[in-house]
Amino acid sequence: MRRDRVLPDFGEFSLVLGGPLFQLLRRAHLSDDAMTLVRQRIVVFSLSAWLPLLILSALDGKAFGSSVSVPFLLDFEVYTRFLVAMPLLVVAELIVHHRMRFLVVEFLERNLIPEHAIGQFKAVIASEFRLRNSALAEVLLLGVVYIAGVMIIWRHYFTLDAPTWYASPVAAGSTLSFAGIWYGYVSLPIFQFLLCRWYFRIFIWMRFLWQVSRIRLSLVPTHPDRVGGLGFLSETVYAFVPLLVAHGALLAGLLGNRIYHLGATLPSFMLEIVVLVVFLICLILGPFLVFSPQLARVKRIGKREYGSLAERYVREFDEKWLRDGAPAEEPLIGSADIQSLADLGNSYEIVRTMRIMPFSKEAILQLAAVTVAPLAPLVLTMMSLEEILKKLIGILF
Repeated sequence: MRRDRVLPDFGEFSLVLGGPLFQLLRRAHLSDDAMTLVRQRIVVFSLSAWLPLLILSALDGKAFGSSVSVPFLLDFEVYTRFLVAMPLLVVAELIVHHRMRFLVVEFLERNLIPEHAIGQFKAVIASEFRLRNSALAEVLLLGVVYIAGVMIIWRHYFTLDAPTWYASPVAAGSTLSFAGIWYGYVSLPIFQFLLCRWYFRIFIWMRFLWQVSRIRLSLVPTHPDRVGGLGFLSETVYAFVPLLVAHGALLAGLLGNRIYHLGATLPSFMLEIVVLVVFLICLILGPFLVFSPQLARVKRIGKREYGSLAERYVREFDEKWLRDGAPAEEPLIGSADIQSLADLGNSYEIVRTMRIMPFSKEAILQLAAVTVAPLAPLVLTMMSLEEILKKLIGILF
């Protein structure tokens, strides 16, 4: 079989089984080739990032009380970042691994890769695996985290302009507490590295799809999935749902702090919410657009070819059954000609409604919904739960 000529060299396709961190987790018995031991990884990452902050802020007298404007136990961003978003980033690895491991098999078993392009397809997979396993890439990510993520972005754009458990404003900027030093140089880098590593994996995914789209795929315009046989690709987008929820939780914690501690309002952040949703939808669904030129070409050719076939058939059908061309002994009732005419019409309708994007409008709406779902509790800052229930009851009854 064609799959046997490709898979022995690479095994299952996976975006997550590779890189120095993965190898380190394997040696520490916190992961394996099946990406199990998820709970253990969540405990190690989350507690390493969150628990020392609780202890250090408590020793400094800033875990609770009124000594600072934002005590540790009332910092919503810390909860959502380390106890919600971080576990979701770990869970996403398992889901993406299981959803995508048969991707190469699908391309081969659906005969989408022409025989002459098998070697090119193998080269594409080998290239992506080399990039996935790159030690240099993860070292560069670590550099980006410390240089850009901590020293620039966090310090200048995300710290609150108020005395907090991690920093106190001074004339020259802010002074970090002991908890703040751990937060800025240990906890945040751990989280940001895991997040940036996901962006790197999505880049590998985008690169894989782009390189596969350079192959002239054997697409079929009458395939029932209405995307030439690429319908299985749209199912992979739901593997990234935990990643989207993690981003929504991050934004919810960020906005929650500013609403609760600084007196901001939820409507004032509508632009940020829309930008995040659009960015994530483009990040997840945008890579599939590389197949649009091939799908458009196949649809255009299919409409022309099936249109010509339909033209010949309906003319012969018309001559036979409406112009006295049928033999006298051949009955109309039970004739297979009518069923064939209906089948041809259905085939042409599939070609006519074929999509040039291998995902649906429903996928866009569903991904947008899961992204904003973590923001739902912030609606309570605009009206009470009682008011919300009254409005719902009024709508329903």
